[in-house]
Order: sequence, then structure tokens, then C-alpha cells
Amino acid sequence: MKAKKILFVNQEITPYLPESEMSLIGKNLSETMQEEKHEIRTFMPKWGTINERRGQLHEVIRLSGMNLIIDDTDHPLIIKVASIPTSRIQVYFIDNDDYFSKRQMLENEQGEEYPDNGERAIFFARGVLETVKKLRWVPDVVHCQGWMSAVVPFYIKTAYKDEPSFANTKVVSSLFQNRFKGDFGNNFKRCVEFRDAKSSLLDGYDEKFDFVELGKMAIDYSDGVVEAGENVNPVLLQYAKDKNLPLLNYPGKDVVKTVYSEFYDKIYGEDSCE
Repeated sequence: MKAKKILFVNQEITPYLPESEMSLIGKNLSETMQEEKHEIRTFMPKWGTINERRGQLHEVIRLSGMNLIIDDTDHPLIIKVASIPTSRIQVYFIDNDDYFSKRQMLENEQGEEYPDNGERAIFFARGVLETVKKLRWVPDVVHCQGWMSAVVPFYIKTAYKDEPSFANTKVVSSLFQNRFKGDFGNNFKRCVEFRDAKSSLLDGYDEKFDFVELGKMAIDYSDGVVEAGENVNPVLLQYAKDKNLPLLNYPGKDVVKTVYSEFYDKIYGEDSCE
């Protein structure tokens, strides 16, 4: 087994968010791969429910300050960082006043899903990829977990395909249970357009991106898929199988290091016995 550089793009990580199937995997998988001597970087959004003082987050000035244009509007990118106390793993947080710091994850206090959730996912994806470029770090594998990370595979294979940081990167997407009911509205395809990530590439998907359409897009631009929960969306699971992509079936609640390491080796085209 050869050590790799692995970028984890997470929607949730405990202890910054309450324990859930996704937040526990977000923490445990990063820790396990670090113990396996892989070099890792871990990202997540800086949701408004995260207590910065308790989590000891602080802004990284040298990485902040870029403006990302989405739907003809400038949105400042703020990067913060903290370390998980039990493992000292650094977590980079993507922040923006409009999209994250003043808001909850999926819906507002009244239980209404945010109408610009699609734009938030786009900003998060571009924020992660631009920050990795600034770090001058070249990941072998990018592992995306959660609907918030689902735009990342599309961008890596289109807008960022010629960037030195991502030219040879393999992408893995994890499938989880559906946690939102609505869709991203009619402007997602327009807003996602950036460089070679043309909106015309999404003509085959429904006009309104919901959880299933977003998952299909992530699968289409990934090199491998993980069935990361007990109750993943059956339509997406079958879609991944029909694509004949390498598929890691549900490995159980506990993160088994050899299972994931061997899967990364398979995706990267290496013999796991090296």
C-alpha cells in the first residue's frame, strides 16, 4: 500500500457539529487515514451553528481575501482553521457572511430550506479548490461526502482539469441518506458555469436540481463511489452500479482502515499489496 495525498471535502465533521452518521465518518475517516500514514487535508463549511470560540477557529489571512463571482455577484472567500482536539487533525473551514456564517446547514429556524442552497454548494466547491491551489498541494484522491460537496467532482473534471493541483486527481463520492426535500430552483445550471464547466454539460439533467439530480452529477464525474450509509438513496445506488464505477458497498458503521485504503488503491490503479 502506497501512502497518498487525500483531500476530504466534508459536509459535516464532529465535534464541530452534533454526532450523525455523516459527521462521525467525517472525523473518523480523516483520523484513520492519517494513522495509515496518508497525507490528508480536510475541509468543511463554516456553518453558522459552529461555535468559533469553543472550536478555537481562527482566520487564515494568507488564504482569505479572494472574491468568487456567482451569478454576477462577488462573494468574499474567508478561510478559517481549527484542530480536532483528540487527533490534532487540521480542518479548514470555508466561510462567507452571506452563505454560511449567519445560517444553519440546510434550512432556517422555521424549517424552510434556503432557496440558494445550490449557490452555497457552488461557492463551497470553488472555495475548497481555490484554497487547495493556494496551498500548492496536489491530492491523489479527493473524497467528497455530503450533498454540499457534490459540485466538486464536476469542477475537478471540467473547470480545474488542467490545473496542476488536480490534473491527475481521482475523485470518490460517498452516498448518504437524502436529507432535503426541495430543489435548487431554475438557476443552478446558470450559476454553476465557470471556465470549462459549461451549463450545456448539464443538459441531460432535470432543469431543477434536487437531491437525486445532484447525486447523479456527482457520480457522473467521479472515479469511484462509496455506499456510506445503511439507507442511501436506492435510485442513486443503482445509478452508480449501472455506470459500472468501482463501488465500495456499505462497510459498516466503523471505519475500517484497510477497506478504504484498498479502495483508494483500486481507484488510483495501484495494487493494494504494494
